[in-house]
Amino acid sequence: MLCESNMPAVVYPTLLLCVYGFFSNLRPSEPFLTAYLMGPDKNLTETQVVNEIYPIWTYSYLVLLFPVFLATDYLCYKPVLVLQATSLVVTYVMLLKVQGLLAMQFLEFFFGLATASDVAYYSYIYSVVEPAHYQRVTGYCRSITLFGSAAGSLTGQLLLSVAKVQLLHLVIITLTSAAVAFVAPWFLPMPKRSLFFHKSPGAAEERPRSSSPALLEKTEDSESKVPLNTQNAPMISRSSEAGAHDRGLVDVLRMLFDDFLQCYRCRPLLAWSLWWALATCGYFQVINYAQALWENVRPSHDYEIYNGYVETLSTLLGALAALLVGYLPVCWAVWGELALCLLSLLMAVCVFVMDTLRNIWVCYSSYVLFRATYMLLITVATYQIAASLNMQRYALVFGVNTFIALLLQTLLTVVVVDSVGLGLNVFTQFFIYGGYFAVISLVFLLAGLCKLASRRRSEQEVLANSPEETESDSPPISAANSC
Repeated sequence: MLCESNMPAVVYPTLLLCVYGFFSNLRPSEPFLTAYLMGPDKNLTETQVVNEIYPIWTYSYLVLLFPVFLATDYLCYKPVLVLQATSLVVTYVMLLKVQGLLAMQFLEFFFGLATASDVAYYSYIYSVVEPAHYQRVTGYCRSITLFGSAAGSLTGQLLLSVAKVQLLHLVIITLTSAAVAFVAPWFLPMPKRSLFFHKSPGAAEERPRSSSPALLEKTEDSESKVPLNTQNAPMISRSSEAGAHDRGLVDVLRMLFDDFLQCYRCRPLLAWSLWWALATCGYFQVINYAQALWENVRPSHDYEIYNGYVETLSTLLGALAALLVGYLPVCWAVWGELALCLLSLLMAVCVFVMDTLRNIWVCYSSYVLFRATYMLLITVATYQIAASLNMQRYALVFGVNTFIALLLQTLLTVVVVDSVGLGLNVFTQFFIYGGYFAVISLVFLLAGLCKLASRRRSEQEVLANSPEETESDSPPISAANSC
């Protein structure tokens, strides 16, 4: 329960942030972007769209991610939220008004800036509410973005299929939604603290996921199921020992580097982070170029397309999978790597099916299953990583994992997609993406088998050296797998 005295301080920024999150993600034109660019409104070729325009988003996102990450914290979030809102408005004004290849490449740069600024949206709320409310407000802010995305896709499809509106009108509606979202950040209260540059004393020691007694009890009860949990002391950032509120850039970078080394020495965290980075790279590639694949399988100028329904269904099923993951009877400490292996293999099969069968309904179904599987696994990975980290280190690990994913995606884009590289057609691209997920599956199959062999060897040693320990409630964990 929220204390009544704190209610206005929590409700006002949360409500404004949810309004912003909903309207900034309400994009009816999004599922039909490729059809719009290749249609009579923009009259671009498939090669220009796939090999010369879309890669710019990947490059700009990669280049801007780290500077925006630091600027977000230094400027205390709100200015970067305003920047993101402005970038979205500029993006859709350009999509509506300008013509030509170069203009569309600049559009992708601004959209990359907006995407890199997502960190401000997801971290702002932690600077203006107390840790006791983190779990609840995080749920609100994340859920509303999914709802906005699903509502936008469904609205676009209904307007296209039922009202028979033109794609240009969907862009106008999306621009209107972005303009509404632009208003909200200006009224948000300006935070007085941040995670790195403007710390409040002891802030790093807060563990929001364990802030309430009920949550503490739940965490302790499931301790044996979380491979990343270690004793609290080593995982508390040393930066909290200092009393200073404000830090310089050099101090922050040094602290981030020390925390980076400390975090990634934890082998379970490293394993889950590896999957996060590898899978997110492939996931971005598939969703970025899925519309181009569908356009080849079922051209929009000859047939009615249902991309909006597919995006709506995949978003809602992915959200449902993320909600239900906590009820899965899986001991991730034991079976995590093998689960990642099997489900990564399923994602590989989905991509191969989209590429080889070339039936639009099979493509749609495989895409929905692919997205739902990824959202389920990324939820598990997020929890497994976050369970052992304070908020400051979680932000660092999230940023590093995303940066590595983007770096891998950039390499993949340059070699496979971009016209300066191989510039392959979309079907060949998807064949490579399917093989990419198959390699991820193989990596975690080997890791899982090694882990099970190590665990069995450890159990045998314990039985041989200290038989009385066999009465323990949970199986012993190999020292090699501890942080």
